[in-house]
Amino acid sequence: MKVVIMAGGQGTRFWPWSVKDKPKQFLPLMSKESMLQQTYSRFLKYLPAEKIFIVTTEEYLHLVKDQIPLINSEQIIIEPATRDTGPCMALAALHFLKNNDNEAFAAVPADHFIPEDSQFPEIFSLAENIAANSHAIVTLGITPTRPETGYGYIQVEEEVNEKKVLKVERFIEKPDLRTAKDLFKKKNIFWNSGIFIWKPETIEYYMKKFQPGIWGKLTKSGENLKTVYSEVPKISIDYAILEKADNIFTLPVNMEWDDVGNWSAWERLKRPKDNENLVQGDIHLLSANNCVINSFDRKAIVIGVEDLIIASTEDGLLVCHKSHEDKVKQVLKEIQARHDK
Repeated sequence: MKVVIMAGGQGTRFWPWSVKDKPKQFLPLMSKESMLQQTYSRFLKYLPAEKIFIVTTEEYLHLVKDQIPLINSEQIIIEPATRDTGPCMALAALHFLKNNDNEAFAAVPADHFIPEDSQFPEIFSLAENIAANSHAIVTLGITPTRPETGYGYIQVEEEVNEKKVLKVERFIEKPDLRTAKDLFKKKNIFWNSGIFIWKPETIEYYMKKFQPGIWGKLTKSGENLKTVYSEVPKISIDYAILEKADNIFTLPVNMEWDDVGNWSAWERLKRPKDNENLVQGDIHLLSANNCVINSFDRKAIVIGVEDLIIASTEDGLLVCHKSHEDKVKQVLKEIQARHDK
């Protein structure tokens, strides 16, 4: 089977470390390697290089080539614009179908933290067998370790067969804390990893059924793909297909996994043993407690504060109470909207 690494997002929740010109998948968040390099290396251990594809936008093509010099141009699928994961997966399916290639592939985000991946060969082999069935979609469900409001969830049928393949009953959007605590207590609930295994013709089938406008435009675009693609609606693959399809399965995976989506996630993974402040850069503290402080471009002095996220780069300065971190993306959208007027 193949792997398609999705590397076109803009990672605005990690501003100002992650910015439009160089979003988080191209940053060394967890090690000296970028998240994209870690993801590519993870699958290169199990698959030949010609089986690993990267889908990204034109503006990040140079970053992909700089960071993954092994990859051939034929292994890079270019999105003309950022339109979320729905059109992205449709474009990937079309890329393979045009070459009469219907081999199953795993769609994996470029920015997930997975320190131990020894289970992957067995998991993906089983997933490929399931995906070979008519219109079957396979997801990887992560065993929850805490009530988490930042992830989507998968609810499966109660019974587990001998191969640990579970039929998906429904997808649950990111919940509030009370709902997350209730979900955490249940045995048929998993985190949605955002990793999907399917055949290109399965995507074609569901796009025709649930998103005929998008699929029709893309298949008829011809030489006008760049113009047409920018006109299709932004929609996630979850809304476009997964929440509507009925032949979806989950393979439970009990491994360390994290969607490094924001400063809180980074803090959770990098938290010092003394459980005090998480600091990176030339920073001097006095009476500061439980803060995330990152200063890449200048010395900083932080006095008498707690529960703050403070990040300074050449692209900007963020000072945010941890309880309001979810508003960073919203504020950036408002700034961009004013700029576009």
